[in-house]
Amino acid sequence: MPAAPTPFAGVADVAAVLVLLTELAMLRAPLLRSQVRLYALQSLVVTALAVVTASTHHLGDLYVLAAISFVLKVVLVPAIVLRLLGEIDADLAGSHSLGVASMVLLAIAVSVFGFFTLGSLPVRGSPLPAGALGIAGAVVLVAFVLVALRTDVVSQAVGFFSLENGISLASMVVAPKLPVIIEAAFLFDLLVAVVVFAVLMRVHHARAQTLSTSVIDRLKG
Repeated sequence: MPAAPTPFAGVADVAAVLVLLTELAMLRAPLLRSQVRLYALQSLVVTALAVVTASTHHLGDLYVLAAISFVLKVVLVPAIVLRLLGEIDADLAGSHSLGVASMVLLAIAVSVFGFFTLGSLPVRGSPLPAGALGIAGAVVLVAFVLVALRTDVVSQAVGFFSLENGISLASMVVAPKLPVIIEAAFLFDLLVAVVVFAVLMRVHHARAQTLSTSVIDRLKG
């Protein structure tokens, strides 16, 4: 008889589904501000899961990590990107090579592939929320779709940031007792990426008067 799912597994599965839904919503969002706010909501869900994980597994360090994650990913990063958008006065997401419906269908297909691929891995254990692990893999792949198909700097930056949310989600459901220094390293990488993308947005818009990366694509050899 398979073991009954634990309350933590149920919470992790619900959180993972919410994270995936916000990722799919980013693909459909026509406004850059909407994408940024969806990223903030997604980060809030991941932070809430970190608090639940810390409470369930009695990990005091994870509370600190959740607080840092809330300040950085829910408050600071969205505020920086929204302020840059206000200065640049641009709010429409860049065009993409596929239509919205085709892009969402592709994302769904990719997420199904990621879910079943990770589900087939020999990672087992009664406390492990296997469903959440598969959905976390789907989130990572959909984030790659967002980065690949959107043709503006902000959408690609949001896709990269949400990629980190998918990795954080996977680490919490697979290895909640992972040393906090490793989890903090992911947040440090995110902070570096925010600085890089902020500079890129400013410089690219100042030179090209647009956030579209199609101008950069013409430089390919």
